[in-house]
Amino acid sequence: MASTRTVTVPPPRGPDGSAQGDRTRLWYENVLGWPTVPGAPPRLVVGPVFDVLDVPAEAGCVALERLGAAGQGFPVALQAGRLRLLVAPGGADELPGLLEWLEWGGVGLDLLAVGEGGFMDAPAPWTPVAGPCGARSAGTCGRGGDGPQGAAVWLRPPEPGREAGASLPTLSAMGTRSSRGDGAGPPDLVRLVNTVATQIHRVRLRRAGAGAAARAAEGQPLAFS
Repeated sequence: MASTRTVTVPPPRGPDGSAQGDRTRLWYENVLGWPTVPGAPPRLVVGPVFDVLDVPAEAGCVALERLGAAGQGFPVALQAGRLRLLVAPGGADELPGLLEWLEWGGVGLDLLAVGEGGFMDAPAPWTPVAGPCGARSAGTCGRGGDGPQGAAVWLRPPEPGREAGASLPTLSAMGTRSSRGDGAGPPDLVRLVNTVATQIHRVRLRRAGAGAAARAAEGQPLAFS
């Protein structure tokens, strides 16, 4: 059985009512029309507008690079060494079936889906950071890119005035099209999931190989001349 599962990800909660938290929450509600939950930090409600694929930052960054122009067409957030890829509503429910169809179902992947009833920390919309996906190499992806005290930050923030549904990966092949031509919009969900799963598996194999090599080296006798 694959370890991938649909989950809610409750963030750490703190006292309500901070000025910055109120500004953040009101920005999402008034500018984007996204539902929120007050708190410190405020949270975005997952399900009505988007679902989330939660992946290790290193693998997620390489996956976005592999997708090329299509990998640049939708919002991406970073927190605690994890990328949160925003996909169309219902994507979380589709994930288990997609993994089975793509023959990843029997592989334990560090890939989580957050769907209806879940939440994600709301990054401050006015402080996007230069993302590790591109500006930094894949080997440093996710290191030092989080906000203060592990706060979520946007690597690629949502665009005010842009219909969210048109920018999010979906199961529809239409999701790969944009005004710039076919293949220039967000990838369809099948392509995104397969690319992310492949990179997660490769990172795991590389780390397993490095660990095995280190253990073998430790067991070798020292050579003296």
